Amino acid sequence: MTTAYKRPESVLVVIYSVTGEVLLLERRQPAGYWQSVTGSLEWGESARDAAIREVREETGMQVQDKLVDCNYSNRFEIIPAWRARYTPDVDWNTEYVFRVELAATAPISINSEEHVQGEWVAAQQAAERVVSHTNRTAIERYANTRII
Repeated sequence: MTTAYKRPESVLVVIYSVTGEVLLLERRQPAGYWQSVTGSLEWGESARDAAIREVREETGMQVQDKLVDCNYSNRFEIIPAWRARYTPDVDWNTEYVFRVELAATAPISINSEEHVQGEWVAAQQAAERVVSHTNRTAIERYANTRII
């Protein structure tokens, strides 16, 4: 049996409104893990295509015309609990950052296999709630907030 390993590249998509709310999703596993839209690139897929796909899969939103490539990436060590998803020699992931600015918050359709709930949260609260430091930085950068 052949195991399909994940590609060690992912996207982070910060979705926010001009009025200062950020969309956060709570993962099923681990419990209490809040984040923006994220997901791994499929083999042969571009980062932009992955971002569009992940937003659609996780929220039901179509954002092709609103998606902005932030032209930066993060490199971080894959946490031990998720390492088995990758080939044994892979310890690091590259994350490409995108953003979507909306005129107002919008209804979403949660992918219940991946997430427990979604919430539109004030930008500063969103930055404080997310677990990932790269997610926090992206929210601070694009949703115009700074944690003091």
